[in-house]
Amino acid sequence: MNLLSIIWNVNPEIFSLGFITVRWYGLIYALGFLIGITILDKMFKREGCPEGWTDKVFVYMVLAVIIGARLGHVFFYGWDYYRNNLWEIPMIWKGGLASHGGAIAMIIAALLFSKFVSKKSFFWLGDRLFVPSAMVAGFIRIGNLMNSEIYGHATNLPWGFIFVRAGETQPMHPTQIYESITYLALFAFMMYLYWKKDAQKMEGLLTGIGFVGIFTARFLLEFIKNNQEEFENSMQLNMGQYLSIPFVIFGIWLIIRAFRREKRNKSLS
Repeated sequence: MNLLSIIWNVNPEIFSLGFITVRWYGLIYALGFLIGITILDKMFKREGCPEGWTDKVFVYMVLAVIIGARLGHVFFYGWDYYRNNLWEIPMIWKGGLASHGGAIAMIIAALLFSKFVSKKSFFWLGDRLFVPSAMVAGFIRIGNLMNSEIYGHATNLPWGFIFVRAGETQPMHPTQIYESITYLALFAFMMYLYWKKDAQKMEGLLTGIGFVGIFTARFLLEFIKNNQEEFENSMQLNMGQYLSIPFVIFGIWLIIRAFRREKRNKSLS
């Protein structure tokens, strides 16, 4: 065993009171959402948006992420099981959330919010929403770390984690930390672009950077991650990578579109 490795044996439960159990994952998830919505509220106030928009976005996004992430797990990773156990689909407390499902649901929720509340384009909301969303994604991966789940292959690197509660006896890549650092760095970069460079004025740019940054990192890190489901072992790329590709392509298109529109607008002025 690598003597420089980190033995990780954190209890995912903080405390229990009767049938109520508070887990690190849920607490960190909620904390990320609260910080994220606070940042979004400051953006809305900066731009003189109507009172109440922040609360409505919060409701739209919380419902979208929870429902979408759960259905993403059910249909992308576990349909062979859930089609015979449909009553377990709502049992989120048993685990099983997929970020790609959450992302798809967020897009749908943003479209609905744009149509019925803001009356602005989807990209207007996306350019603001994706900034704190990168931070929330980083928090969620720390939650995965506390659950000793979604980690990588065996490694001899000195920061390898031995996930005792997952039954591991050798150091593994703590890919949750790799992803979290990447997403938080992306968040810092987009905060800089929004607050210092007014990048939100280039419609779709921040949305595109968010898609490319988050899902390129996800695609690349999957190469050193353990597959989540057994059926992925026979695939050339795993499910997470296949699902990431469309988001990356869409993000690249948005970035190109934003710069072309900016160039065209300057030529007309």
